[in-house]
Amino acid sequence: MKTLTYSKNIFLPVTDLCRNRCGYCSFRKELKDAHLISRSRALLLLEQGFHAGCSEALFTMGESPWTVSGFESILAKAGVADLMDYLVELCELALEFGLLPHSNAGLLEQEDLRRLQPYNASMGLMLETTALLDAHAKSPGKRPDMRLQYMAMAGRQRIPFTTGILVGIGESRQDRVEALSKIAHLHRAFGHIQEVIIQPLDPKPGTAMENARLPGMMDLCRTVEAARRILPPDVAIQVPPNLVDPRPMLAAGATDLGGISSVTVDGINPDRPWPNEVELHKSLSDYNLRERLPVYPRFIAMGWHGHETRSLVDSLAGEDGLRAKKYIF
Repeated sequence: MKTLTYSKNIFLPVTDLCRNRCGYCSFRKELKDAHLISRSRALLLLEQGFHAGCSEALFTMGESPWTVSGFESILAKAGVADLMDYLVELCELALEFGLLPHSNAGLLEQEDLRRLQPYNASMGLMLETTALLDAHAKSPGKRPDMRLQYMAMAGRQRIPFTTGILVGIGESRQDRVEALSKIAHLHRAFGHIQEVIIQPLDPKPGTAMENARLPGMMDLCRTVEAARRILPPDVAIQVPPNLVDPRPMLAAGATDLGGISSVTVDGINPDRPWPNEVELHKSLSDYNLRERLPVYPRFIAMGWHGHETRSLVDSLAGEDGLRAKKYIF
């Protein structure tokens, strides 16, 4: 049986203020509606995640919120002096609750990446595309060269890394091939890409692309096939089971279902509920469905995950590097 992996996580949106204005995004909020997650809210979610048997704390935030005028007032109201210090604090809290942090914090300076690395099992940034698209016309942080440079910087620091592409935001098939080829080139140079997400556009009401056409299953399967052909074999291909029926894409070469949660919604696609573990095991009974940690086994073996996460990883991982705990359904 083909092994198929997933992780159990909680989604913690640190802040939804963002300098980018992507044509498909409903996560970003205007200053008057933006928030910074409180310590009490984070503690509650971390406790719930622990009791639900999760292993991953997924920290996300809008990109470079400190460049948005007025963000200082949000920090001051929350009693936070520096956002990166606060994110490190939240990662430390996650570790105390037995959850491994995975931070996706947008483009960061090298020093901020170094500050976060010790407390993260892995980190991530979606490449999305290498094409220059209307959807990113108001998003200075979505320049492909900047995102590729950031991913290379993570590679030089030996950070196990998750990235991916968005399908259906105006790119061509050749654009997808080019993006996958750039990711493959980075992995061959640094060896740090653990998984690549093939994520379909899910149009949101109130966004500029609310009437965009959903990517068809044939296009998605062709993209997965291209990814499997282009990416090195040790890079997993992930598909989101709350956005699409994963079975055709698994047959095309996908190997991972990403993070699912019984505690929190998908913060990027809150109207798309996660399937639960029982449903997954029943619907995918012809696969060897295994829970993994946010850091993949080969990076555990190499010791690339943050040094503050290592004792927790050792306690959660089995001999094969996947989650040690067995579930019976």
